[in-house]
Amino acid sequence: MTSKLENHHHSRNSSGSDPLQRLENLLSQPGNRLCADCGSQDPKWVSLSLGVFICIKCSGVHRSLGVHISKVLSVKLDEWTDEQVDSFADLGGNTAVNMRYEAFLPEKYEKPKPDSSIEERSDFIRRKYELQEFLSSTQDMCILPSHFSRQTNCSRNKHSDKQLSGVRHSLGHAFRSSWRKKESEHKAVKKMMGMVEFIGLIKVNVIRGTNLAVRDVMTSDPYVILNLGHQSMKTRVIKRNLNPVWNERLILSIPDPIPPLKLQVFDKDMFSTDDHMGEAEVDIQPLVSTAKAYENSSISDSMQIGRWLASNDNPLVKDSIILLSDGKVKQEMTLKLQNVERGELEIELECVPLSQ
Repeated sequence: MTSKLENHHHSRNSSGSDPLQRLENLLSQPGNRLCADCGSQDPKWVSLSLGVFICIKCSGVHRSLGVHISKVLSVKLDEWTDEQVDSFADLGGNTAVNMRYEAFLPEKYEKPKPDSSIEERSDFIRRKYELQEFLSSTQDMCILPSHFSRQTNCSRNKHSDKQLSGVRHSLGHAFRSSWRKKESEHKAVKKMMGMVEFIGLIKVNVIRGTNLAVRDVMTSDPYVILNLGHQSMKTRVIKRNLNPVWNERLILSIPDPIPPLKLQVFDKDMFSTDDHMGEAEVDIQPLVSTAKAYENSSISDSMQIGRWLASNDNPLVKDSIILLSDGKVKQEMTLKLQNVERGELEIELECVPLSQ
C-alpha cells in the first residue's frame, strides 16, 4: 500500500515545493500532528533515521540514544535538502512507524503523555527504538514460519489462519516473558546511566580552524567532535587543510545539571587510529543563564549583555561577548586548542530555551 507520504514524495517534481514546504505538508497530515512518542501537539522535530515527528522534550531523549539510532533534526532550525526529505518521507510517517515499533506493546504498558516525566519518556523511547522490545516484523508475520511465506501475497485458507493465530499467540506469550526478563535488566541500565532532564538546546556553529597541527607529513585531514554529557556529534572531514572552514551547525540538548561543552579535533586516517589534534572545554552555564533571563524579551536591537574574559584559566584567545540579536542569545569565541603544539578553533554558540 502506498502511504500518503509516498504519494507526496512522488509528486514533488510537479509541485515544485522547496524542502521546508514539503516538510510542513508532511507535518500537516493527521498522523504527524502529534508527537510519535508522547502525543504532544504540533511537533517540530524529527528523527531522520527513524522517520517520525517528535516534540522537543522527546527529541532530547532521542539525541541521548546516539545518531547511530536516531539522528534528530529541527523542521525549522536545520537546513534540509530534497534528498533528506525523500529519505524521511519514504519511512512512512508516525502512523506507519508506530505500527511497526509498537506492534507488541504490552496491554499494561502505557505510552508517555505530553506531561510525563523524563523518566517515563526515556524509559519508553529506549525500549521502543534502542532495545526494540515492541517491534514487529517488517513483513507483518508473513515470513514466519517458512511454510506461510510460500503462499502468494500471504493469502491463507482457514486452516493456515488458525495456525498463524497460534503462532502469534505463542510469539506474544514469548514476548511477554522476555519483556519481564528485560525489564529488570533495563532497570539496571537506567540506574547506571541515570535519567537526564533537558532544559534547552545549544546550536554550535563550528566555523573554522586556524594553524592546526600537522599530522600527515605536511598537512592534516581535520574534523571536530562535540561532546555534551552523553551526547556526541562530529563535523565532516576536510581533506589536506591546516586552516579548514567548516561553517557546520550541530544541535545538542542541554542536560541538567549543565556539563561543559567539550570539543576535540582529530586527523582522519584511513589505515590507523585517528590522530589527536587538540581539545578545548567551554563552560556554557553563563550563556544558558543569559538565554533564560532574556527568553521573553521584546528587545529587537542587537546589544551586548555579557562578556567572558580571556585568562590563563580558560581556552579563550580573546574576550568572548554574549550578544542578544533578533531575540537570539549568541556567543562567539576563538579557542586555543589544549594538549597540542598549536591550533585555534572558532565557534559560535546559540542557546534555545526549552520553552521556545
